[in-house]
Amino acid sequence: MQVAEAKELPKRMRYYQALIDLQMIDRGEPYKRLKPSYVIFVCPFDMFGKGRHIYTFEDICKEDTDIQLGDGTSKIFLNAKGIQDDVSEGLKAFLDYVAGKKPADPFVEELDEAVREAKKNREWRHEYMTLLMRDQENIEKGMEIGMEKGMGIGIAGMVSSLRDFNIPEQDILKKIQEKYDLAPTEAEYYMKMGL
Repeated sequence: MQVAEAKELPKRMRYYQALIDLQMIDRGEPYKRLKPSYVIFVCPFDMFGKGRHIYTFEDICKEDTDIQLGDGTSKIFLNAKGIQDDVSEGLKAFLDYVAGKKPADPFVEELDEAVREAKKNREWRHEYMTLLMRDQENIEKGMEIGMEKGMGIGIAGMVSSLRDFNIPEQDILKKIQEKYDLAPTEAEYYMKMGL
């Protein structure tokens, strides 16, 4: 389910496709073991603005559209705001439900009941919130590591540039300690990185 409209959704879909493939076979196994796979985004907005309920993408040859790559991958965007008559009544009922309309199909009514039960389930909510917090912590940790690495690369680059100007090592060491508020051991580490 993709709630927020974002231009990077096709790239995100590509990423998910890669994750699926990585999980399907281990390194060194034959590629024929890859099963067909589908990445499906259910969206309450029309990603492509054509009024379709469904947009299906499979790799075909640009020069000859009769030639299909046949890699077994499909990427599908389901649009809850579709207006064309391009899907089954059951799928349309599901997409209407996603768009906030009252369930009008036995399966969608069952789904709605399951959603209501899940919302009542405190254990499930707790697990969901725990996962959400873990994901947020991992994102923050990743950003922190990225910032540290970026800063390290920047300092090492500065050290290298100052050396190109034949500035004495002690002056460089002092400069990066002051500028980046580094302990002497940290400054020496960056001096080595700038070699």
